[in-house]
Amino acid sequence: MNMPTRLLISALGLCALPLVQAAQFEDFGRVVRVEPRVEQFSQPRQECRTEYQQVPVQQQRGAGGSIVGGIAGALLGNQIGGGNGRVAATAAGAIAGAVVGDRVENNGRQYNQGMQEQAVRQCRTVDAVDSRTVGYDVTYEYRGQNHTAFMQRDPGNRVRLRVSVEPDQY
Repeated sequence: MNMPTRLLISALGLCALPLVQAAQFEDFGRVVRVEPRVEQFSQPRQECRTEYQQVPVQQQRGAGGSIVGGIAGALLGNQIGGGNGRVAATAAGAIAGAVVGDRVENNGRQYNQGMQEQAVRQCRTVDAVDSRTVGYDVTYEYRGQNHTAFMQRDPGNRVRLRVSVEPDQY
């Protein structure tokens, strides 16, 4: 054989090689059943609530009554006593006047406490179980036989198939 004929036969052989090996084609199968594959997972989250509680509040006491009462009592005690007794009477009058002035101004506030509402926030961590679809188990019928495959998406009524044909090796 001459050289150009050999080249032509070799070129035809190389071109026909993919056709010999390409025994694949596309077809469609009828979907029989689609079942979502669901995965459950635990994810912690915070649950919080606010409660309102009554809290006692002590009212502020005034000091003006004690001061005015003490001065008035000291002046009155100073008028009553004489000599060394005058100092004692002034001191006793100041003490008695301060006590009476405090009671008059504060009217027993130390025992009369007010109530105030206070918000208290309480939180706790709970495990929440969520689920998500990770894919689909698809059963389809092709040429009278049922097959099952896992797919990322729901294929609908039919599934595209890549069919491969191979000879049986003895």
